[in-house]
Amino acid sequence: MILDKVFPPDPRVENEAITLLDSGHEVFLFCLTYGNEKPQETINGIQVKRYKTHTLEYKLSALSCDFPFYKRMMKPKIDDFIKTTKVHALHIHDIRIAEAVFLSNRKYQLKIVLDLHDNIPENMKFYPHLTKFPGKYIISPKKWKKKEEEFIKKADRVITVSPSFVKDVIFRTGIKNEDIVLVPNTVRHSFYKEASISKEITDKYADEFVILYLGDTHVRRGLLTAIRATKKLSKKIENFKLVIVGNNTTDSILKEEVKRLNIETFIDFEGWQDVSLFPSYIVASSLCISPLYRSIQHDVAYPNKIFQYMGFGKPLLVSNAIAQKEIVERANAGLVHEEKNEVDFCSKVLELYHNKEMSQKLGTQGKQFIENEFSWELTSQALVKLYNEL
Repeated sequence: MILDKVFPPDPRVENEAITLLDSGHEVFLFCLTYGNEKPQETINGIQVKRYKTHTLEYKLSALSCDFPFYKRMMKPKIDDFIKTTKVHALHIHDIRIAEAVFLSNRKYQLKIVLDLHDNIPENMKFYPHLTKFPGKYIISPKKWKKKEEEFIKKADRVITVSPSFVKDVIFRTGIKNEDIVLVPNTVRHSFYKEASISKEITDKYADEFVILYLGDTHVRRGLLTAIRATKKLSKKIENFKLVIVGNNTTDSILKEEVKRLNIETFIDFEGWQDVSLFPSYIVASSLCISPLYRSIQHDVAYPNKIFQYMGFGKPLLVSNAIAQKEIVERANAGLVHEEKNEVDFCSKVLELYHNKEMSQKLGTQGKQFIENEFSWELTSQALVKLYNEL
């Protein structure tokens, strides 16, 4: 496996690696380090090899579509990884490092699996540094989209995270159905069955009606909708609290809006917390949200948070971004609001607040869906089948 980030943490990478280990494979992980972490160690059976990098290399990765610096810096590291591990296949996690891997593999001719965690070219349109000088003029999402399609066609197999993403890739590239595999970002049973719950967190919110958001808080994730709805909801619901667990460089925009609306007492910005604390926040909540803005990326990808919410039997309120809307309706696990519409968001929250029986039923149905149809233990079998056939 080739990852152009530090490890841990990366739940998807770890889940896939452990699943392959459990099915009899050996897994080596190429990753990067910015500090003094061990150059080699074994984590949950994964044989991790770390290669030194620095922030300049990281910044150059965004330019690797146009300039050769990044792939030239990464190629010797990947060469060393392949030579020392003697692996039989390469599993690339996302596209930024893909060109360097394909370049190294000219010599080794190993099978390559390209794992598309996200639609990166579409996500790039929302990166803060791409909306202003100089990034706006030197990094092109259009060029990245062409590169992504080139990598997809070069790979022996492709993995994506939702049925909509599968259709999109086939439509854009013309690859065969059998060459692309769906492995969604679901949760392991252990996430909710073996969770350690923090009494400090549950006590903190014991008397509140908590609406919870977990994860990346970039503006495109839709939290402005929830923040603006809070003005009205705080007057309609006793002990109302919007709890936001996560962070992003755009958090100042969210906090400025909270200040403008004078609703600081009704919103807790908890910042980024260790994933081990996520279950405690979910248990402490009454309702869990994913108010994504619609985009090409958000319409085709499942946010992992909705499965984490479902695992604990919490009712959901999600925007009408297609992938999450379809899965929540399929599971009958929550309600859907129109994106960017705080009036509709507010209305749906009040519907769930006033109808406790419906709210509880939606939560129960979501939990049953995870248990019986959509846990990692079930959905990851496609990954095992891919490697057994490869």
